[in-house]
Amino acid sequence: MTNKGWRAALIISAGLGLSVNASAGFKVVALGVNGGVEEGNLTSYLIRSDDQSRYLGLDAGSVLPGIGKALEKGSFPEVTSENSAPLTPKGAVFRNLISAYFISHGHLDHLAGLIIASPQDSKKPIYGSAETIDTLRQYYFNWKVWPNFSDSGSGQRLGTYRLNAPRLGQRFSLGLSGLDGVIYPLSHGGIGSSMLLVSRNNDTFAYFGDTGADRLEKSRHLDAAWRALGEEIKQKRLKGLIIETSFTNQTPENQLFGHLTPALLLEELTHLEGYAGGKGSLKGLKVVISHIKPSLTAGADPRADIRQQLEQGNDLGVNFLFMQQGDSLEF
Repeated sequence: MTNKGWRAALIISAGLGLSVNASAGFKVVALGVNGGVEEGNLTSYLIRSDDQSRYLGLDAGSVLPGIGKALEKGSFPEVTSENSAPLTPKGAVFRNLISAYFISHGHLDHLAGLIIASPQDSKKPIYGSAETIDTLRQYYFNWKVWPNFSDSGSGQRLGTYRLNAPRLGQRFSLGLSGLDGVIYPLSHGGIGSSMLLVSRNNDTFAYFGDTGADRLEKSRHLDAAWRALGEEIKQKRLKGLIIETSFTNQTPENQLFGHLTPALLLEELTHLEGYAGGKGSLKGLKVVISHIKPSLTAGADPRADIRQQLEQGNDLGVNFLFMQQGDSLEF
């Protein structure tokens, strides 16, 4: 980040009136919530601790359109035209308030916004599994698909992004966000995806990239993630999680391509309940439903159908939340 960028970030931060809190909680802003089709509203979230001013990007399918919508909705009250100068408010959020990115896997609907906006971005790190970072290096930042804005790989390295692949299961610092993270592997229709467990002080939050159910993926990855989150719930640290539910229950299992339905998510959350202490242990847990696939069929409303199907089967007491692009929530 340039000196001007640092000054702008400090000015914006000062407007927050932040103070260190032993249990601060998190703020999440949705920059994109859909799982494909609509290129302006693809999976992308921002998260920060309530005692920090800068955000971590959780995937980056749509970035600048989502920032614009979030500004319209008042999700960045600390950002004004005055304290953003010489940037626009959208530019100030993009360049100064997003301090790093976590990319869950290499599919285009989770990183297109980052790629397209990279010529205007400030220097920052990108974190992901070794498979994801290798995909970015080989197939995106390679001067064939896009100029190499990273610090490794082929051709001239422009160095905007520092690519990092921390060891799975090992805690690490997430840039200048003040957050720590642990990456857990997921299985997504034959490719690797990942979950990030974010932590700050004594609070945690889980972000899941695309994932299929263990039963269909013939995997134990979700089981390992549930074991970890079960312990977080027992210790009263887990503030919430974001997980996909891409298709309705009417979708045949052989056409899910590594995604979840309401029935499969509820099935998986039952396993989490077992690890969290048994019946009733998930009551009130905030679960944001992400990556719903829009339909181009007249009269179809997958979001409404998925919401109804989750609520009908919800004997866990989970609080299912459906964010729209630009929304912000406190956890």
